Amino acid sequence: MLFPTTVFAIFFLVVFTGGWLLIRQRQWWSLFMLLASYIFYGWWDWRFLGLIVFCTVFNHAAALLLVRHPVPAVHRVILWVTVAINLGLLGFFKYYRFFVMSAYSACGQLGIDCSLPFLEIVLPVGISFFTFQAMSYVIDVYRKDIPPADNVIDFATYLAFFPQLVAGPIVRASDFLPQIRRPVDMGRVDTGAAAVLILGGFFKKVVLANMLAKTLVDPVFAYPEDYGALDVLLGVYGYAAQIYCDFSAYSDIAIGAALLLGIRFPANFNAPYVAGSFRDFWRRWHISLSSWLRDYLYIPLGGSRAGNWVTHRNLMLTFLLGGLWHGANWRFVVWGALHGSYLVAERQLGRWLPAYTGSNRLLRALLRMGSILVVFHGVCLSWIFFRAETFADAWQLIVNLADWRPSELASVSAVVLLLGGLAAQVLDGDRMVPAARWFNRQHVVVQGLLAALILTVILGLGPQGVAPFIYFQF
Repeated sequence: MLFPTTVFAIFFLVVFTGGWLLIRQRQWWSLFMLLASYIFYGWWDWRFLGLIVFCTVFNHAAALLLVRHPVPAVHRVILWVTVAINLGLLGFFKYYRFFVMSAYSACGQLGIDCSLPFLEIVLPVGISFFTFQAMSYVIDVYRKDIPPADNVIDFATYLAFFPQLVAGPIVRASDFLPQIRRPVDMGRVDTGAAAVLILGGFFKKVVLANMLAKTLVDPVFAYPEDYGALDVLLGVYGYAAQIYCDFSAYSDIAIGAALLLGIRFPANFNAPYVAGSFRDFWRRWHISLSSWLRDYLYIPLGGSRAGNWVTHRNLMLTFLLGGLWHGANWRFVVWGALHGSYLVAERQLGRWLPAYTGSNRLLRALLRMGSILVVFHGVCLSWIFFRAETFADAWQLIVNLADWRPSELASVSAVVLLLGGLAAQVLDGDRMVPAARWFNRQHVVVQGLLAALILTVILGLGPQGVAPFIYFQF
C-alpha cells in the first residue's frame, strides 16, 4: 500500500476517524492501531505477519525477563541471545543469498568445490526497520533507560505502527510508548505542521523525485557507457537530489500522518547537502539511522574513548555495517567504507589543520562554501556505488567523467529540475513553521479545500504511475 495512492487515502481516512473516536480510550486505541497496522503490512504479503508477530512476542518477553529475573549476571546472556536471534532472522531473510553467492565466488577463485543449499527467499518489507526498533527496545530495557511496555499490545503497536513501519524513521520506544500512555488533547494536534509535512512530502516524491529519476537518473545509470562527463554529472547530481527527495518525502509523510493520529516523531532530515563536514552530514541525513548506529554500535564498540586508532576502527566498522544494513551487496559495503574513510580522514585532518578562527567574513564564507562543495561531491561519489547496478557500471561512470563528449541530457528544464530537487531542503526542520502556523489559523473548511487543491496540482504535475519509495528495498 503506497502513500500516494487512492487506496491509502481511503485506508488513512478510516484509521484517522477510528483513531480519534477512540483517542480517550488508550488501550482500545492501541488495539485499533495495531489491527490497522497489520492490515497495512499484510497488504503486501499477509504471510509475513507471522514474522512481525513473532518478533513482537519474543522481544517483549525478553524485555520482561530482563526486569524480572533475579540474577543480574543472567541479564547479559538474555540480551546477547535476544540480539543474536534478531540478527539471525534479519540475516536469514536479507543476507542468506548474499553470503551463499559470496561463498561460491570465493570457493571458485580458490579452486574449491563447495556445495551449499540455495534457497529463494523473499525479503519481508520493512524487516530492517522493525528489527532495529525491536533491538533498541530490548537494549534500552537492559540499560534501564526505559521500563518495558505496559503490555504486549502497546509494544506491538509501537513495533508495527504503520506510518513508519515500511521505511522508517526508526523510532525509539522511549519516544513512542509514553505518548500512547497519556491522554491526548484533540484540540492541540498541529494540523498545520502535519499538512505541510504531508503535502511537502508528496511534492518531493511525486513531482521532484519521480521526474528526476525519469529525466536524468534512470537513463544514465541504465546505460552508463552511452553518456559523457556532463551527462554523468547530471545523472549523479540528479540521484543525490532524487534519493534525498524520495526518502525525506517518505519520512515527512510518515511523520505528518503520525502527527494527525496524535503521535509525534522526531525529524529525520535537516538539509543534509548544506553540511560543512561529513560528521555534520550524518547529523542531518537519515537522522534516526545515524543516531541508532551511534548509540547501539559505535559507542558500545568504544566510540572515541580509547585512542585515535580505536576510534578510526570504530568509525570504519560502524559504517561498513551501516552499508551492509542497506542491502546484501558489496556495493553498499563500498558505500559505507567511503563514508567511514571520509570521517576518519576528516577527523585526522582536524588534528593537523586547526579550524579558521579569523574575523574575515569573506574568507569565512568562502571556506564554508568550499567545505560544503567538498562534502557534497564526496557524498555524490559514494552515491555512484549505492545506485549503480554493478561495480562495472560504477567504474564506467567514474571513467566517463573524463569523457567530454556532447551532452544528450543537458537542458534548461533538467537544470531547473535538479536545482529544484536540491532546493527542496528548505522544507526540512523548522523552516516551514511560519507556513504551518498560517495554515492553523485558517478555518477547517479552508484548510481542507486548500490541501485538496495543492494535492490535485501535485498529482497533475507528476509523471504517470506510482513509483515505490527507494528505501522500500532496504
